[in-house]
Amino acid sequence: MERLTTERPLLLASGSPRRREILENLRVPFIVCAAAIDESVLPGEQATDYLARIALAKLDAAPAAARDRLSAARAVLVADTSVMIDGNIFGKPASARDAERMIEKLAGCTHEVWTRFVIGSAEPTPRVLHAETVVTRVTFRPLDAAHVHAYCASGEGVDKAGAYSAQGLGSSLIARICGSYSNVVGLPACEVVVALEQLGLWS
Repeated sequence: MERLTTERPLLLASGSPRRREILENLRVPFIVCAAAIDESVLPGEQATDYLARIALAKLDAAPAAARDRLSAARAVLVADTSVMIDGNIFGKPASARDAERMIEKLAGCTHEVWTRFVIGSAEPTPRVLHAETVVTRVTFRPLDAAHVHAYCASGEGVDKAGAYSAQGLGSSLIARICGSYSNVVGLPACEVVVALEQLGLWS
């Protein structure tokens, strides 16, 4: 494929400001057009199946969301990040109490952050060019009820998987990270760049 340029950039089909910041730091030319879908977990759905389904649904939704901007793009990038612990998928909290439930469960334990990203062709019916799931292990320090309530009351984790932000106040909850830090933020920078290079889109 031809290389990404400012005239033919990557279309990021996500409204996440964290993903935008990561691509900006990588100096990858991109435009943004969020693809909104229902991210509910289906009954009995396994984590790998869930992430694969959601990522493909976002890729399928990108052309309709982008409309006339799709023709200006060279390729499309979608991603979905979830927190996994004891076989349970923690997405974005539904309420303040739900956020506290998640943080209480994560406190003093090691969980995994999974991000599934897909690079697709910029077409009305996008083709998958690359799909990959990156896993990072995150260990929280022990937290008492007061710490849990105080963090959740800050509102920082309202729109984030697992109800916390690794780069904000939530960094004080994290004792250790094993693997990609940017993956915890929402997009595995190294793996995305490697995929773009392998596809001939970046160098």
